[in-house]
Amino acid sequence: MPSDSKRSSLRPSARPSARPSTRTPAARAQQIDQPLIDAFVDALVLEDGLSSASTSAYARDLNLLSSWLGEHRACGLAQLDESGLLAYLAARAGHGKATSANRRLTVFRRFYRHLVRLGQLQADPTISIRSAKQPERFPQSLTETQVDALLAAPDLGTPLGLRDGAMLETLYATGLRVSELIGLRTIDLGLAEGVVRVIGKGNRERMVPLGEVALDRIRQYLRESRPVLCGAQTVDAVFLTVRNQPMTRQHFWGLIRRHARQAGINRLPSPHVLRHAFATHLMNHGADLRVVQLLLGHADISTTQIYTHVARERLRQLHRAHHPRG
Repeated sequence: MPSDSKRSSLRPSARPSARPSTRTPAARAQQIDQPLIDAFVDALVLEDGLSSASTSAYARDLNLLSSWLGEHRACGLAQLDESGLLAYLAARAGHGKATSANRRLTVFRRFYRHLVRLGQLQADPTISIRSAKQPERFPQSLTETQVDALLAAPDLGTPLGLRDGAMLETLYATGLRVSELIGLRTIDLGLAEGVVRVIGKGNRERMVPLGEVALDRIRQYLRESRPVLCGAQTVDAVFLTVRNQPMTRQHFWGLIRRHARQAGINRLPSPHVLRHAFATHLMNHGADLRVVQLLLGHADISTTQIYTHVARERLRQLHRAHHPRG
């Protein structure tokens, strides 16, 4: 057994300190900045309830900035000034579109406001930087005729077809995000009241009306199809696969594309397109923007305002198609 003096020589603290560091400037900068990034991500989770996917994206953008600063500015995130941030944004300008640049700037604004609020920084380097101009983008949607064809595509005479029909009707009736749809539990269904309880982004809860058609389809699914899929086991999820597992995003994506082909829709939609159709059709039929915001679960009405443009464009198309001097 080695003596105490020999054992002490094996400890990390006893290793020679004269060996030069092999870490790159970028790696050293990231090591210094990592506690700041970790604390910021923790705050996003605790204060806003952001998902792991969102916080990972925030951390990735900040780590890329930290790495670049270590290589080109020899400073960390807390020492960055406006000129340094502008230089980084210019260096990244060729990596993506204006939307990507604005997304990165949003992350940096939030991060530096967080540091200023905690007193860890005196001046916010993002305060005078403007977002890049980007063209208006209207969300892809479906016409009401296309939606009718899509909803009629599943074979309601089979357990799986009845499940698919219930999911599509629910998605169009409520405008849920696909993650909210597949995350529904049986206790979230208020069938007597005709509503569904939804836990959305940031753990925000909302109650959304189902509508008579979706309500009838869900009741039929629960009565005739779900017991077949569930078998003798007890599962909380409302919508199940044939293997008695909760429905996944990937599985549902495949289902909606298959039914779209059956309905003759050449532009195969993602599940999110039905959410856009829900909002667009509400606006086309005169729904108030604030009501649409509440139903969609948008924290900021500016996110919902895109549908006013969609409805306006739809009116222009109708005018051109049907007015004698259109």
